[in-house]
This record gives sequence, C-alpha cells and structure tokens, in this order.
Amino acid sequence: MRTAFCSLLLLCLTSPAFADENPIGFKTATLPDVENQRALQLAVWYPAAATAKPELIADNAVFIGALAVPDAPPAAGEHPLVVLSHGYGGNWRNQVWLASALAHQGYIVAAVNHPGTTSKDRSPAAAAQLWQRPKDLSRTIDAVLAQRAQFGAVKHNQIAAVGHSLGGWTVLEIAGARFDPDLFNRDCNVHPKLGGCIGYRQMNPAGTPAGKVQLAADLSDKRITAIVSLDLGLSRGFTHASLAVLPVPALVIAGGVPSEEMDPNLESAALVKRLPKASTQYVEIADATHFSFMAICKPGGMALIEADSPGDGMICRDGEGARPRAVIQQQVVGLISEFLERSFRH
Repeated sequence: MRTAFCSLLLLCLTSPAFADENPIGFKTATLPDVENQRALQLAVWYPAAATAKPELIADNAVFIGALAVPDAPPAAGEHPLVVLSHGYGGNWRNQVWLASALAHQGYIVAAVNHPGTTSKDRSPAAAAQLWQRPKDLSRTIDAVLAQRAQFGAVKHNQIAAVGHSLGGWTVLEIAGARFDPDLFNRDCNVHPKLGGCIGYRQMNPAGTPAGKVQLAADLSDKRITAIVSLDLGLSRGFTHASLAVLPVPALVIAGGVPSEEMDPNLESAALVKRLPKASTQYVEIADATHFSFMAICKPGGMALIEADSPGDGMICRDGEGARPRAVIQQQVVGLISEFLERSFRH
C-alpha cells in the first residue's frame, strides 16, 4: 500500500497542473534509412485536440511515466519545436518528464533513440559513428516538418535542441560547435577518469582516418535557433574558435554534485567560459547529480536495477539531502521554458 501511495504522489508531482486544460498527444514512428542502415525510433509529444482519456507513456516497474493521449489529432495553430537527445546508453524515455511538460506548454517535442548508444542498441559499429547523432536530430526535424497532419505545424524559426550528457554534446554540435579529436585525446590524457573520456574510448569514433574527418566536420543545422545542455560530457574536445562564435543562444545546466566522472568545473562550467557571454546562460543546481535529469525512479526501482545490473542503481540517486527529483525537475522545466520563450522572442 505504501509503495502504491508513493508512486501516486510522485505521479502527481510530475504531472502538470494544467494537463486537463492543455491535452497532449503522443505518437511513435520509425524513420527508415536504408543507405546508412540507421533506422531511428521516433517519439513525439504535441498539443492535441483530444477528449479521450490519457494513458501513461514510458511507465514501467522502475520509472514513472507521463500522461498523454496516444495517436490524438494535433491541435490547430503553429507551435515551437524542441528535439531531444538522450545520453550514452539511454533512450528517449529518459526525458519523458521534460517532453510532457513542454508539450503541455504548447511545444511539439520530438525525441529519437540514437543507434549504438541506446539501452536497447549498443552496436559498436553504430556507436563509433558519433557524428551521426547530430544528423539524427536533423532527420527528426525533417520528419516533424513533413508531417504536420500527424504532429501539428511548426512555427517558423522556432526550433530548439535539448540534450542530456552525450546528448548535450550532440546539441552543441548541431548548433555549430566543432570537435577536434586530437585536442580531446590530449585532454583525456590529463583527465582520464572523466566519464566523457571513458565513453569516448569505448566508442572510438576517431579510430579510422575517415571517422576522424567525419567527427571534425561541420555538423550544424541552421534551422536550430536555441539549445539547452543538461550536464553534458565531451565538451573539452570542442574548439575554442567554434565556441566563441556559436550563433545561437545556449542554456547550460549542470548538476552541482561533483563526481570523479562528471565534474561541472571540468565540463559545463568550463564550457560556458568559452561561449559568447551575451547569449549564454549558466545554472548549476547544487543538489542535482548527473542522473537527476533522467526519469524519476519508483519506490523499489533502485533495487530492481541493482538486481539486474549491480552498481547501476545509482541512476536513482540525487545529491545527499537533495530535494525530491520531481522538484529538481520542476526547476529545470521552469528554466528551460523561460529561456526558450526569451530566445524565440528575439
């Protein structure tokens, strides 16, 4: 009984108070790519014209989902678009809390699973194609723009990208940041225990001359007009020149609880020092860890993860004495909403 009550309380905390007044729809699709053998699983939340009862999306024994009406018709009018990029080993479900909240505020929100770096697809060959991640987001934008009858119409010049962890690296790339594999390798010799360095060695994207060239290329998409990074990694490989002239506003949010693998002073805070001051906002949340930006764990969720994969239950932990993750995430939603509204207004 207590577990059921706790789950209900967490669901209430994470469900927007205006849900009934602003119903949202949810659809999934597969984006084929025969040429590169990189089909993408797409998930889209959007303002809906719906009276049907919403259902829980991405809810399971470990994580709390969010309510939406599957396959609902989209609402009339035009809406800003946000594309989401998950972290290394994650999936689109990790940020269902954010996707749902933004959709209730009038955004179309689209996320994909990046092949090779998702919880369901850890193909070494796909993971090594790190440069495909920004291209995945461009394909996502293409798909949403082409299917307004399915997801709704997108407002002109109002497309943002939001990414967590390796997804943060992805959105910096699609905004115009350039990666230097040699610079990153040298830095990883100095900071070998950073999570970005560990993951990069596992993926080995610059393991071939062709891969190195692809990784260093311009992967930007000029349709992106604002970006949000949530506790990103690999930032130390971006070139100073490309960051100094990043053409879009950036909100960089960091978890303030440092760890050996993710230290904000070496990643998010260090990145911000190299970005244009006038168009960059930095917020460090003192009681948030790297995993505070992932879905909320249900009571008993940590034990289930530990039983299946010992040591991975840490993804359910926030900082010592931290506020509930739902409260931390409400703060993050507020920060992102204010930033996007301000960025799209200019």
